[in-house]
Amino acid sequence: MTSVRKVVISEFSDDVDVLKVVNDVCPPPSAGEVQIAVEYSGFSGADVNMRKGIYPFMKKAPLTPGYCLVGRITTSAQGSNAFSPGDMVAVLTKYDAQAELVNQPEKYCVKVPDGVDLQQATALVCDWNTAFGMVMQSAKVTRGQKVFVHGLSGAVGYAAMKLCQLQGAEVYGTASERNHDGLRSQGAHPFVYTNKDWIKTMQDIGGAHAVFDPLGFESFDESWSILTSDGIVVGFGTNKNSLGDGQSRNPMLSITKLVVRGYSPFCNKQSTFYALSRDSPTCSGNIETLLKMLKAGEIVVPIKNVWDLENIQAAHREWGSGKGVGSMLIKVAKD
Repeated sequence: MTSVRKVVISEFSDDVDVLKVVNDVCPPPSAGEVQIAVEYSGFSGADVNMRKGIYPFMKKAPLTPGYCLVGRITTSAQGSNAFSPGDMVAVLTKYDAQAELVNQPEKYCVKVPDGVDLQQATALVCDWNTAFGMVMQSAKVTRGQKVFVHGLSGAVGYAAMKLCQLQGAEVYGTASERNHDGLRSQGAHPFVYTNKDWIKTMQDIGGAHAVFDPLGFESFDESWSILTSDGIVVGFGTNKNSLGDGQSRNPMLSITKLVVRGYSPFCNKQSTFYALSRDSPTCSGNIETLLKMLKAGEIVVPIKNVWDLENIQAAHREWGSGKGVGSMLIKVAKD
C-alpha cells in the first residue's frame, strides 16, 4: 500500500465544500492492471455535474472524480506486459484520475509519444477524443458543409471547430462575447447564445449540416430548428445545469427526447447523443490518431487553465468563466 493524496466528492451538492483532498492509500494493481503516477487529470463540465450528482449513469458518492489522465507507469501486475515502468500513458478513466496514484486496466492505456507536451496530451484523451468521435464518426463532416458548434471557446467546442475546419467545413457557433475576436481570428463565425440571433441567421443561410450541442434541454430543440433538411444534431452534454441555468434538472428526459426525435420516418433530419466510452471499439484508436496529429504538428491544443490538486474547489468555482479558449486541467503531480 502506498500513501496518496486524492480528491473525494463526499456527497452530492451544488456547494463546492463537498470536495475534499484527503490522504488515502493505493493498493497494488490487480492482475491485468498497471499502477500509474498521475501527472495531469482532465477537468470539465462532467466533473461539475458529478459533484452535483446529475451526471448520467454515474456511481454513488463518495467517489474520486477525474475523467482522464496522463501519467507514468510505476508497476505492472501479473498479466500486464504491454508497458514497462517509466512509460508515459494516456487513459480514459471516467473516475479516479484526480489522485496521485491510480490502478487502471492495461488494455485502456495508450502510449504517449516521446516529446509530446503532456498538458496537450491530457486534453486529447477526453476533450478532443469526444470532438473527434462526433466530427469524424457521428456527423461525418465533409468539405463544403456548414457546421454549428455551441461553446466554441470551450474545450470540446474548440476541438470540434478545429477538426471541422481540417475537414474543410465552415464553422459557426456560440460563445461568450469576450472570446469572439479570438474565435474570428481562427476562422469561425461566433454568436452570442442568449440573444438567439444565430437561429434566424442560420435558417436564412439554409441551415447547418451538423450541430454539436453540449447544453441540452431547450437548446436541443433550438439546434434541431437550424438544421438543413438532412442535417444531424449531435448532443454531447447537458451543461446548462452546470452553467448555473436555474435549478439543476435531471437530464435523461432531454437526452431521450433528442435521440427519439431522430427516428421519425417523416423527416430526414437525424439526431444522436454522443457518450464517450473507453469500451468503444474506436476509443483507443482515436486517442492514438490524435496523439500522432499532435506529434506531427497538425493540431495545437490550447490550455485555458491549470489548477493544482489542492485547489480543486477553485477549479469548480471558476469552471465556465474567464476569458480564453481551450481545455482545463488538474495538475496532480507535485513539482
